[in-house]
Amino acid sequence: MSIKSIGAKVFAKIIAKRINTWASNPIKTQKKVFDKLIFEAKDTSFGKDHAFRQISSFDSFAKQVPIRDYEELKGYIDRVVQGEANVLWPGTPLYIAKTSGTTSGAKHIPLTKASMPTHIEAARNAILCYINETGRADFVNGKMIFLQGSPKMTQKNGIQIGRLSGIVAHFIPAYLQKNRLPSMETNCISDWETKVNAIVEETKGENMTVISGIPSWVQMYFERLESATDKPVGSLFKNFSLFIYGGVNYEPYRAKFNALIGRNVDSIELYPASEGFFAFQDKQEEKGMLLQLNSGIFYEFVVATSFFKKNPRRLTIGEVKLGVNYVMIISTNAGLWGYNLGDTVEFTSTHPYRIIVSGRIKQFISAFGEHVIGKEVEQAIELGMKKHSFSISEFTVAPKIVTKEDALPYHEWLIEFETEPKNLEKVAADIDVFMQEQNSYYKDLITGNVLQPLKITKLNRGSFNSFMKSQGKLGGQNKVPRLANDRKIADALLKRNA
Repeated sequence: MSIKSIGAKVFAKIIAKRINTWASNPIKTQKKVFDKLIFEAKDTSFGKDHAFRQISSFDSFAKQVPIRDYEELKGYIDRVVQGEANVLWPGTPLYIAKTSGTTSGAKHIPLTKASMPTHIEAARNAILCYINETGRADFVNGKMIFLQGSPKMTQKNGIQIGRLSGIVAHFIPAYLQKNRLPSMETNCISDWETKVNAIVEETKGENMTVISGIPSWVQMYFERLESATDKPVGSLFKNFSLFIYGGVNYEPYRAKFNALIGRNVDSIELYPASEGFFAFQDKQEEKGMLLQLNSGIFYEFVVATSFFKKNPRRLTIGEVKLGVNYVMIISTNAGLWGYNLGDTVEFTSTHPYRIIVSGRIKQFISAFGEHVIGKEVEQAIELGMKKHSFSISEFTVAPKIVTKEDALPYHEWLIEFETEPKNLEKVAADIDVFMQEQNSYYKDLITGNVLQPLKITKLNRGSFNSFMKSQGKLGGQNKVPRLANDRKIADALLKRNA
């Protein structure tokens, strides 16, 4: 065992103890974060506009600071981007993270001197928790690859602007720099397909031990590796032992990954975003990710089914329950206040607090009152894959309201298969049953002959990558929405598939 791996184990034990201290005192920890946020921002423009000096409790905060999404906070953020100081947080931010969704325009999220370290520490702590739990640390001696956006920056009004993953690339600890791939030159390649090919050339002869990225883009990297070397990834990288991912549910990809790698590899799930690093998987055998209660983020939760009602009840960490779908609201040391991130989460544990990401509050299907969410479609397709032994590259679901010959409407599942099932109609029927078992509203619509059972449309290989490329969102941290309440994405995919 190397000195480096021994040191990693010692450090992991120290960090795990620190994490346990705040995780064991969640309400006290969040109260401390809340008080510090209000104190630090009381003299900012936002703090003055919302009378932070008069806030003495969460109840008074909730009365004075409404829930806002990005567009509703944009007036303040625009002032920050223009270089104005002390708007949302004291001073000006270190960086502005530029991010965008598949169906929305660009967003600019401040990253401050206070918030930036929490992104780095959470990613580091995820790995240290894994080392402390498993005792496995030899991977620290090998090469690590992080499939991410370009670290190139632009500057506006004295503030550096770039993609979060590219910004983070500038903060890789010195002790990891020698182990890190790809090179800065390769990382700066803007075209994703060219970049992946360059990464393959750089890494195919290296001792890769840790690989990180969004599953769909890592899969592309693995496939290019296999094509270039005619070897499975696990044979090419004999010491590859840890896959770190975030952004989407890994389960639909797991079977394909196991086939590409040729063996099982441990994994760690992360929940990072430009707005904050919210959670990471701290235990290999526990469901859910540990919510980061000590990272300069104060959390609120609103029951998803009541979110669009007037003045929905805002809950703090001590009031949440297991298995309920919540919209997560954040206030942060980057100056986001009562901010609707757009994600929905469910708690899998309250001792300590662990969550899963169940979907997006604006990514759902309820064209007929069915209230279908991301977690349900992902669970249904996972069960379908287990029962019928097929694998997929990607999928999305949309309502089909106008049908031929005035037939009943239905949910259309557009799936790009890796290995196709023998009987597509049987797969569709079983997935429909799995959906009904999870969602009583959907079941009532099926049994009441308001909807007909779902239908699967098979897409050609490369359809999703072609679509994402057409949107300028191929690779990096971009993700295909799994659900839409309209047919913009579905029709675009079908048009390209014709």
